[in-house]
Amino acid sequence: MARYIFVTGGVVSSLGKGLSSASLAYLLQSRGYKVRLRKLDPYLNVDPGTMSPFQHGEVFVTDDGAETDLDLGHYERFSGVTAKKTDNITTGKIYSDVLRKERKGQYLGKTVQVIPHITDRIKEFIKHDTHKEDFVICEIGGIVGDIESLPFVEAIRQFSNDIGKKNALFIHLTLVPYLKASDEIKTKPTQHSVKELRSIGIQPDIIICRSERPIPLDHRKKISLFCNVDIKNVIETVDVKTIYEAPISFFNQKLDIQVLNYFKLKSKKPANLNPWKKITQITLNTKRHVNIAIIGKYVELKDAYKSLDEALTHGGISNNLKVNLVRIDSEKLKVSEIKNKLKNVSGILIPGGFGKRGTEGKIEAIRYARINKIPFLGICYGMQMAIIEFARNQLKIKKATSSEFDKGGVQIIGLMHEWEKSGRKVKGTDKDLGGTMRLGSYDAILKDKSKIRDIYKSRLIKERHRHRYEVDISYKEKFEKKGLIFSGLSPDHKLPEIIELKNHPWFIGVQFHPEFKSRPLNPHPLFSSFIKAAKNQK
Repeated sequence: MARYIFVTGGVVSSLGKGLSSASLAYLLQSRGYKVRLRKLDPYLNVDPGTMSPFQHGEVFVTDDGAETDLDLGHYERFSGVTAKKTDNITTGKIYSDVLRKERKGQYLGKTVQVIPHITDRIKEFIKHDTHKEDFVICEIGGIVGDIESLPFVEAIRQFSNDIGKKNALFIHLTLVPYLKASDEIKTKPTQHSVKELRSIGIQPDIIICRSERPIPLDHRKKISLFCNVDIKNVIETVDVKTIYEAPISFFNQKLDIQVLNYFKLKSKKPANLNPWKKITQITLNTKRHVNIAIIGKYVELKDAYKSLDEALTHGGISNNLKVNLVRIDSEKLKVSEIKNKLKNVSGILIPGGFGKRGTEGKIEAIRYARINKIPFLGICYGMQMAIIEFARNQLKIKKATSSEFDKGGVQIIGLMHEWEKSGRKVKGTDKDLGGTMRLGSYDAILKDKSKIRDIYKSRLIKERHRHRYEVDISYKEKFEKKGLIFSGLSPDHKLPEIIELKNHPWFIGVQFHPEFKSRPLNPHPLFSSFIKAAKNQK
């Protein structure tokens, strides 16, 4: 039977529950155990697919086509375990499922209530689709005390009773702030947060204290005393310079050992932190670096391109150098400013996106990269903008556009209303936006003797998609005559997946999102190759 670890947060959000859960997962794996990670989100959206990146950050996509919280990206990158649809659920999805059953009469006329119907559905999700895992780590989104989180907290309290306390562990992550004016570290917020958690019926077994400074022993003893937690289980986590230090920090604090002790388990083998030490060394101490421009419309919020930022860092790690990200708002990018803003960059990347805003800035930046032989990577929307730029300036189709943002002109990018995958039809409509895209892992066949084939070293690849619009394959011959090669196609040869430019050091566009599959311990070959080209550009 699996042991369940529930991670809650207090005081403020964005303390790092996802990163803490992912780091613990790696440490337990390193000790010889099989781990699964899950996220329970308290918002009412069915999934984050229709939420603004400015508010929620990026939408992470799984192989099986789920649009999920970005924390699942942390889980995959640190643990290497591929996430599934069954690893992320929201209040919206919970209520949707329960109400659907109610409409079908499956509750036999009973009054449907938060307890037991909503909490039972949450417990069902926690336990569903687990196979021989030693540990299932469940992160509860939001903070304790939020009205939205109450059903989840109540559900995990019940769940602990159902499976027996010896099989469930509660970790509470909280803030221990430092007040500069009085030069003091304050434990009171942690005490109040734990008090709130205990009032709902949960006594934390381990408290992780997030602080910008080391917490003195007497302060930790105070937390131990007032929160009724053994001093050994008051774990401090001081702000790190790179997230890749997190597993090392938790290892030094013996978090994994305390978890195993709680469950009366022994380590099957010594934990190996050498890979993280090597990565940290490169990220923090290498003198060599390259500047990469990310030109998009969500650059104001760092988490909007979280997986992309990490994948570029991984590309730097594989080339033993640091990647400096130059974020440029495509909406504010004027043609007259492009040369000046891009003069010190060694590579240009146009990420995924939606809608018309910022398109002209992206198109002009792509033209600059093409003409000046600067390594360029276009991802999803970025590839489509590269197609439009080339069509306008090389094929002389001046009105080349996408039906996504222009119903007139020559639509070389268009919407496909129906997708077929494994015999299942997925239809998009004008009414529903959520879950109507081409989502998840799809195959692509790579062209012989192409740059992309050399990069992947494989004829068949599988990559994750998230988009509604596709490049019109009927223009393929015209593009290739001018030197823009369609070097990757869907297995039926109907959908362009990859383009690359002849007579250019490195110019590639991909319809998919390779950043979702990059790992710090296993960088994605596309990003490794892109950063290598940028390094050679200097």
